[in-house]
Amino acid sequence: MNAPKASHNPLSKVPAITFGFWVLKILATTLGETGGDAFSMSLNLGYLTSTGIFAVVFATTVYFQIRSRSFHPLIYWITIIATTTVGTTLADFFTRSIGLGYTGGTSILLVLLLSSLWIWRMNTGTVAVDQVSNPKTEAFYWTTIMFSQTLGTALGDWTADTLNYGYLGSIGIFGSALLLLTLLYFKTSLSRTLLFWSAFILTRPLGAVLGDFLDKPLDHGGLNQGRFTASGVIALLMILTGLISLKVRTKSSLSS
Repeated sequence: MNAPKASHNPLSKVPAITFGFWVLKILATTLGETGGDAFSMSLNLGYLTSTGIFAVVFATTVYFQIRSRSFHPLIYWITIIATTTVGTTLADFFTRSIGLGYTGGTSILLVLLLSSLWIWRMNTGTVAVDQVSNPKTEAFYWTTIMFSQTLGTALGDWTADTLNYGYLGSIGIFGSALLLLTLLYFKTSLSRTLLFWSAFILTRPLGAVLGDFLDKPLDHGGLNQGRFTASGVIALLMILTGLISLKVRTKSSLSS
């Protein structure tokens, strides 16, 4: 779902919402799942220790993101990846280690996410991402993203395991939901902000089940590709996609 170019605030600290943005977002959420599991499971660090490690990375990248005076793609996407990895291990800690279960964890995280959006709107008057251009709105933005990424892991597990749709079935569900949102964007006049956040939230469980499908054992419905191998391939795809998007934007700027 591409946002009209004219609506993007040049002072915004987040990227314009283009097709490339959504590709990168899905890749980042998939990487967050495989990367988070690589630390907590493959390295046997556990959910809590892994969450602590990724939380430090997240806090550091958010600090540099907020301190920067303009939008820096590399800082932004590293921060997004940090939210997905910490979201993966944090959700697994709550749902598995503490024992909230996928249904309980999903419900609590959904309430936290909606509360974050509501508080943000009450304080600033809007949750439109093209207005993210100062430390206050950035704080709300990254808090909301943090909750959405954590929710996505629990929601993906809930759909695949609790509802027993499996990884491929869950990919179909979330992919279809995103396709529906795309049609609503092009065919209706529904709020672009509402559609954006709906799509942003749904890309996370899609990435979660994609990641699980890639690295889970064959007898669990996965492809057994290995968490580190899958993470490396996805990271490479992100770099290539980012370079292609940058090249396209550069050509567009030169021709305009």
